[in-house]
Amino acid sequence: MISLENIQHPISQEMEKFEPFFRDIAKSKVPLLDTITNYIYRRKGKQMRPMLVFLSAKLNGEINNSSFIAASLIELLHTATLIHDDVVDESNMRRGFFSVNALWKNKIAVLVGDYFLSKGLLLAIDNDHFKLLKIVSEAVREMSEGELLQIEKARKLDINEDIYYEIIRKKTATLIAACSACGASSANADDSVVLQMKQFGEYLGMAFQIKDDILDYQSTGFTGKPSGNDLKEKKMTLPLIYALNNSSFSEKRHIMSIIKNHHKNAKKLNEVIKYVVDKGGIAYSEQKMEEYKQKSLEILYKYPESEVKNSLVDFVEFTINRKK
Repeated sequence: MISLENIQHPISQEMEKFEPFFRDIAKSKVPLLDTITNYIYRRKGKQMRPMLVFLSAKLNGEINNSSFIAASLIELLHTATLIHDDVVDESNMRRGFFSVNALWKNKIAVLVGDYFLSKGLLLAIDNDHFKLLKIVSEAVREMSEGELLQIEKARKLDINEDIYYEIIRKKTATLIAACSACGASSANADDSVVLQMKQFGEYLGMAFQIKDDILDYQSTGFTGKPSGNDLKEKKMTLPLIYALNNSSFSEKRHIMSIIKNHHKNAKKLNEVIKYVVDKGGIAYSEQKMEEYKQKSLEILYKYPESEVKNSLVDFVEFTINRKK
């Protein structure tokens, strides 16, 4: 069975050093900022992003100080976007903990997000890492565009499969692509190699998001019921898009009516979930996820055998086979 501990093995020392390195970079002379920064870091997740940066760096050269700066830059700018997202979404929870805006209110949350954003920009500029800054800034721009595109389409409920792929490429895949590209760039890889690793990350990110969208329709958590969160927010994801594309006019009209007018009714949402499963929406999405997974692996297979390569292959498998 693939575990994060096994995946991390070739970079275990670097991952240990990363925590104090990042804490030192993020610290401030303002006590409130330090308190909030410590709170954010204490509830850190699996640290998949810095892990991907370090693995990509080691696959394409040697991990060095630039790799630590690359991982920190990704974490700083990504944390800023998450804090701002929680304010925009009026979300009080993040990974099972209270969000920054829930504890310190919106004004402070926005300012903390701005602080992390400026820290990231200065980290790159002060160390003359303009290539890294360009990669990550482009990712943040695309993430913003993806969010806005999804909001625009959610209002009209007119997302087709091509638009769906564009949204998830911008919203999710672009950041994962930035991790693998920054890792390669920090190891002084050629521009063509950096581009190749960026493509690897994009394919992986596409598969990752499709998996997320599948999980929304599958039984998870303590209740053993699908969460249906995307439907509650009127988000059109691949399982639903496929089901609607393979329905009669009357079926489509009925389902769209539920999503528009009854998206907070649990019984009605369960009807939509059953419809999506019965129409083959999950099976089709799993097929598409597998296609993106294979594309990401094909890029890794070009590399000679090594422990790092095996860890990245396991990283891909772990991402796709997760249960939540």
